[in-house]
Parts: sequence; C-alpha cells; structure tokens
Amino acid sequence: MKVARRSLTRSQEYLARARRLIPGASQTFSKAPSQFVQGVSPVFLQRGQGSHVWDVDGNEYIDCVAALGPIILGYNDPDVTAAVARQLQDGTIFSLPHPLEVEVAQRLTEVIPCAEMVRFGKNGSDVTSAAVRVARAYTGRDIIACCGYHGWQDWYIGTTTRSRGVPQAIRDLTMTFNYNDIASLERLFHDAPGRIAGVIMEPIGVVAPKDGFLEEVAEVTRKNGALLIFDEVVTGFRLALGGAQEYFGVTPDVACFGKALGNGYPIAAVVGRRDVMALFDEIFFSGTFGGETLSLAAALATISKMQTHPVIEHLWRQGRKLQDGVNAFATEFGMGDRVQCIGLPPHTVITFRDEQGADSLLMRSVFQQEMAKRGVLFLTGFNISYSLSDADVEHSLEASRDALGLLAAALEGHRLEEVLEGPAVQPVFRQA
Repeated sequence: MKVARRSLTRSQEYLARARRLIPGASQTFSKAPSQFVQGVSPVFLQRGQGSHVWDVDGNEYIDCVAALGPIILGYNDPDVTAAVARQLQDGTIFSLPHPLEVEVAQRLTEVIPCAEMVRFGKNGSDVTSAAVRVARAYTGRDIIACCGYHGWQDWYIGTTTRSRGVPQAIRDLTMTFNYNDIASLERLFHDAPGRIAGVIMEPIGVVAPKDGFLEEVAEVTRKNGALLIFDEVVTGFRLALGGAQEYFGVTPDVACFGKALGNGYPIAAVVGRRDVMALFDEIFFSGTFGGETLSLAAALATISKMQTHPVIEHLWRQGRKLQDGVNAFATEFGMGDRVQCIGLPPHTVITFRDEQGADSLLMRSVFQQEMAKRGVLFLTGFNISYSLSDADVEHSLEASRDALGLLAAALEGHRLEEVLEGPAVQPVFRQA
C-alpha cells in the first residue's frame, strides 16, 4: 500500500496551546496524546462523516476507534442528525420534564430484558455510580464487588493505580474479583458476610465468559442477598439490541447503558427491576441536564434505526472480517502467538505480546503508527459502526497486513525502537 507523508502542523500547534491550558491536553485519558505516536498520528480531529474522520490538517482517516465506542451508526448519521435538528428548533432543556424522557424510557423497557424503569444520565460514570447507590439503598449494605472498568468516580477508581485523591475509607468499600473465576467472587462473600450490596461487572470485556460463568455469578450474588448489576456501557447495543444480557441470556437486576445509546450524543441510562428502581424516588440522583432533549432525540432515532435496519448483523459481519483477517496475517508473518485480535466481532482488541508474554506497548505503537500512515485511525482494536463499508474493511485489512509485515521484520531484526518514529504510547493505568 502506498504511504503518503501527512502534514500534522496544525495538530502540533493546537497541542502546544493545549499543553498550556488543559492538563493532559485532553478531556479523556484514552484520547490523550500519550495514547498515540506523536509526529505520526493526528492529535486533533475536526469533523466526521460516516466511518471517516478528518483532522485539523485536512488528513482523512478510516476511524476504527469510533470515539471510544459511541459512534455505532456513523458520524453525522442522517436520521440522527435530522431528529436532533428538529428538536433543536423547540429547545434543548426546559423547566419541566419533556415527553422525550417518557418515549425513550418506554423504548428502552421494550428492548432491554431487565428494564422495567429507567433514569437518565450523561455518561457511564453517572449511571454506574447511580446503580451502586441504589444497590446500597436497597440492601442496606455498604460494600461493592466489581469486575472490569466502571468510570472515574471514587467508589471504583479507588481500586486502580489512578486512586490519588480517593480517601482510604472509600477505597475500603469496593472489592474486586476476577473474570471467569467464580471462586474469587465467592471469596469476597465469604470474607464480608452480609456486607456486599451489589456485584457490578462488565458481562464481557474482550475475553468471552466461560460456559456458565455469568449464570454462576447471578446465582452466587442472589444467594447472598446482593444485587447483580451489569455495566453495559460498552456492550450495550453492540452485541445485540438488548445488550450482552440479551446475547448471553442472563438478566441482571440493574444495568447501565451509555456510549452507543445516542450515536455520539451525551446520554446514559440506568435501568432495572421496578422494585429496585423505585428507590430513585428516595435516593439522590439528579442533574439539570438529565432530561436534555437533543441527546434524547438522538437516542430515540438511534434505537429506531437499529430496530428497522440490519445494524447488529453489519457490526458482526464487518467485525468478523477484520478479526479473522488480522489473525490470519499474524499467523502468516509468524506472530500468531504474539499478536491476536480477540473479543466478539463488534468490539475487538488486538493484543501484542513480547518474548516473555507480557503486553508490549512498543509493538502496539509500531502497529498503530503504520496504520495511521496508511489512513487508518487505530487505538487498541476495532469498534465497528454501521457506516463501515466493505471498501473501508478492505483498506483497513490491507493497512493491517502492511503494518504487521513491518512489525514482523522489525522484531526479527531487533529494530522496534529504530522503526518507531515517535515516543511509544503510555498505559492509562500505570503499574503500581
């Protein structure tokens, strides 16, 4: 594939200004300059259309990041944009609730298995924290057991290496268990008998659940009097319209949705059993913009399109092509044990392993760099959108083959650092 050198002058100019004004130069860790190879990857994007984005220098890319997952239909989807434009004429926020709150809530109860009542937020951290609060209120207990990533709020982030600023007393109230390891969850209930309010987990990250694991989690959780909460901020509307709970056939007590719900507009929802959700009348979960109408209009249009178009089928089909292609290329270049595209096709991650089997950010950096040089914006894997065309997939696969071929040659010649044209990407969660 022909590689054209891309000017990144304006990106670098904005970056210099951002470093003076914005800590980390970004509002989101995973979008920060440290997550991309500087000097090769763009830093600031200007606009998007379908599955393509353009940076501030005018360079065009196929976007495999999809804004970290929210773009499920495509940038500037005509149906979503039209719905938002219509609502914009009437207003964005009012002094009383808007009918869209009822209409979107109704639609969610129709498509999500556990949803009998609904409350809205603006992002995933809003609704996971709301779910934790309602679990504590419902059970009268304090401790939360978690597995996966659940946002920036104190109750969760205190369990990570980004815990600075979180009081130890708060950190002590959240305990972690391991995915596909039911014994690790059972130990938590054994060590804190009668104290665990809820178990919150991503029903799938990138590793599939072992047969019966999700069912075992549900059984152990309920046997011990706690609530089961599925964090579907990532999986919601990607694996199936009703989320991972529909796909795997395991229904939680409460679930959290976000990202893809509004095709890029800021909206999230906590949904669940009526008797649990009724407690939101008593606990405090309230925000001025919870009923903001542009995002609600976007959500209604997004769900409607997913109900009337083969969106889910497209995500699986295109994702499978990319996943199978990358794995075939890795095997072709003798790296099948070191480079793998894993996860379910609508949302995959490419893992890079060094000779000792540890994660290799250096290998990932070289791959990401070469993808960017070939017009593909890549972070860690493939978030598929309905607008990702066959031509986009072909181009991305061709770029992947080139990138993996170069990576294999660099590994063979022990030249990884030499072929990397900027600083290697850095982990968001640093080693403890």
